[in-house]
Amino acid sequence: MVSREYKRDSSLREKFQLLRSITNSNAESETSIIVDASKYIKKLKQKVEQINNETTSEKYFCDPTGHMVTVETLEKGFMIKVMSGKNEAGLLVCVLEAFEDLGLEVVEARVSCMDSFSLHAIGSSNNDDCESMDGESVKQAVAVAIRTWSDSHDPKG
Repeated sequence: MVSREYKRDSSLREKFQLLRSITNSNAESETSIIVDASKYIKKLKQKVEQINNETTSEKYFCDPTGHMVTVETLEKGFMIKVMSGKNEAGLLVCVLEAFEDLGLEVVEARVSCMDSFSLHAIGSSNNDDCESMDGESVKQAVAVAIRTWSDSHDPKG
C-alpha cells in the first residue's frame, strides 16, 4: 500500500516539475506552479487572439471554385497570396499575367505547385500608378483574372 502511494506521489511531483519547466515558472509550491501555469495559458490565448485578429484584417476573397486570394498593403507594394486546394495547369501564368496587367513587378515570390497551389508574392510598381492602387483593387483584379481563367478551363463549360 505504501509503495502505491509513493509511486503516485512521485509521479505527481514529476508532473508538477514538467509543468513548472514548460511554463518557465520559478515557483516552489504546487499552488504557485498552478497559478503560474494559468497565467502562462492566458498569455498564450492572448497571442492566439492577436494572430487571429491580424489574419482577419487581411483583405481576402474565396471564389466558388476554391481559389483564395489575400492582399496585404506594404509600404511599397503588396503581399499577394493565392491558394487553391488543387494545382491546375496554367494558374500561375494567369496570376502573373494579372500582376503584369496591374503594372506590378514581382519582387519576391514563393510558389508551391505539387498537390495544391500556393503563391506568396511581393509585387511593387516603379510607376506612380501603384500609389493610386489599394489592396482591395489588387485583390479584385487578381480574383477576376483567376475566375475568368477558371471559367475558360472548366471541363463542364
